[in-house]
Amino acid sequence: MASLFEMDIRQLKGVGEKRAQLYRRLGAPTVGDLLRLYPRAYEDWGLYTPVAQTELHQVGVVRGTVLHKPTEHRVKGGKTLYKVTVTDGESDLRLTFFNNRYIPLLLKPGQDYVFRGKVGGGLLVREMASPAFLPAEKAKAILPVYPATQGLTSRMIGSAVQNALALLPGTLHDPLPQALREKYGLAGLGEALRGIHFPQSPKELAQAKRRLVFEEFLVLQLGLMGLKSGRRQENLHPVHPGFPESFAGLLPFKLTGAQRRVITEALGDMAGPYPMNRLVQGDVGSGKTAVAAALCWAMAQTGAQSALMAPTEILASQHFASLSALLGPAGVECALFTGSMPAAQRREQQARLAAGDIHLAIGTHALISEKVGFQDLGLVITDEQHRFGVNQRSALAEKGASPHLLVMSATPIPRTLALMVYGDLDISVLDELPPGRQEVRTYLIDPAKRQRAFRYVQKHLDEGRQGYLVCPLIEADGTPLMSVETYSALVGKAFPGVPVGILHGKLKNREKERAMEEFAQGRTRLLVATTVVEVGVDVPNAAVMVIENAERYGLSQLHQLRGRIGRGQYPSSCILITDAQNEETLSRLRMFRDTRDGFQIADADLKLRGPGDFFGQRQHGLPQLKIADMANDLEVLQKAQRCAQRLFAGDALQGPEYRALRGEVRRLFSRPGSGQVVL
Repeated sequence: MASLFEMDIRQLKGVGEKRAQLYRRLGAPTVGDLLRLYPRAYEDWGLYTPVAQTELHQVGVVRGTVLHKPTEHRVKGGKTLYKVTVTDGESDLRLTFFNNRYIPLLLKPGQDYVFRGKVGGGLLVREMASPAFLPAEKAKAILPVYPATQGLTSRMIGSAVQNALALLPGTLHDPLPQALREKYGLAGLGEALRGIHFPQSPKELAQAKRRLVFEEFLVLQLGLMGLKSGRRQENLHPVHPGFPESFAGLLPFKLTGAQRRVITEALGDMAGPYPMNRLVQGDVGSGKTAVAAALCWAMAQTGAQSALMAPTEILASQHFASLSALLGPAGVECALFTGSMPAAQRREQQARLAAGDIHLAIGTHALISEKVGFQDLGLVITDEQHRFGVNQRSALAEKGASPHLLVMSATPIPRTLALMVYGDLDISVLDELPPGRQEVRTYLIDPAKRQRAFRYVQKHLDEGRQGYLVCPLIEADGTPLMSVETYSALVGKAFPGVPVGILHGKLKNREKERAMEEFAQGRTRLLVATTVVEVGVDVPNAAVMVIENAERYGLSQLHQLRGRIGRGQYPSSCILITDAQNEETLSRLRMFRDTRDGFQIADADLKLRGPGDFFGQRQHGLPQLKIADMANDLEVLQKAQRCAQRLFAGDALQGPEYRALRGEVRRLFSRPGSGQVVL
């Protein structure tokens, strides 16, 4: 397979430069990549149904003989119809094709074909409009459906895959040695590739999929373990182990049991033989900032420096305000670094940081700037990690000598998914909310009750509170979905005289910061926004949120949005508006309405949507899974994880029989910034 991954797709029969560009768009620049472009679905052409027994308005598969040459008919608008009748020997089926001048050449009288399409007509006469069809001798039972793109149909891809399969050598260098395949009951690679693309039976398809899913999970796990191993340098910044009671005494509040546990776990890492690599995930409001403060305090006691990177200026400013208030009295000097700082102030702070006078640098991507240097960086913290790429995480860490790494995420991630996405990190969970955190009451209504919801929002405004109004779109696109554009006009009429802010992804960064800043300071009372607001600033005065077209969001995203309110002392409410009629969709939204636990919601989200879109845009930098599904392949995942741990623990992986597997891991983890894989 290694040589096929080096063979340009243009070397495949029938693929020129123009078509090669389309294959590259699909992620298949080489012949090997094409073989790993797995079907997204399968069509069963093997179960023929007699014409008379086909179900109206359902997809049916019929085998029939063409009775006459297709006839051509002109219709309004210059379009052409072709009509033909086929028979299964008992009943006739009328077919209509639109604007396909090749039909008379493709359907020959007296010959047998298999037709697949939606059945129309009535009780006496069955019809199909533009069905797919194949000559009977070529209609295999199970046909693959590929992720096509404009100019490249599923059938074209299938033909190219057949040509690629013909290039497979008789004996493949299988990444999984025979002994391992026998241990786990797995098919060989060649057999699996043929079976996944053109299975002869459902059993063959299942065996092929199991083999390829196992391999994908195994490669990913080994790569993550290799990343972790590559970071196993000497700990150059050890701290005192155990919980720091002297730090706890600085705080104006009492830490939760979960906060004390996670601080102890992290400091245990930082006192050990290797640098810490830990993910702290906790629900919105679980107190991750206090954990970060404890670690920065501990690092300052050793004389080393810390850096905390946040995705937005306003979030960085918020961290600076809270951390400097907590740590300043203890002599920990904090400084803020953002792109909008005046040049003179930036130069002064850069000089102080390089001299070691600043113990904690808090900022945005500005911290990655070449001009920002540390005297001795011992701890790197990234907040809302899924908003950063691996490259950015690495760029900050490279400003120090093997610094400790803490990743913080307010997106509750099911443990299974966390092990895959952050498998190179140890995981801590803040599963307890600090006392005083307000519970957010959630309501589910239809659009007919929108005006009543607006009156409820007005009640909060009259009490001096603020609110968020969330839409799925920025601009109207002709669909019934609400957009910021149209909603702003609606809100202007419903709340005359109320200052309204607007926040969405097309605004420039400075405009976004200004919109959030004005809302945080109370100059605007309502904020009409898209989901860009899900990672925002704490506004304790915000006590109400309306989410339009709630069915358009994942449950975890709804949970993140809802977490923007209930941060102060005021009872808070979240109103979901949907016109969805689908019972499954409504059931999902009712579950969200009645559930507060972010991890429970995340588990439900993973089962409903799968892992593909769990984080929205993929920014974690890991190889994308092509066939494995963590929601449905948990049993295979667990076996692959155990296998990876066994191989990594001993010297087995270094044997010559695992050379192809080591190569596969390095190939998938060879991107810049993804870290060094040690195998």
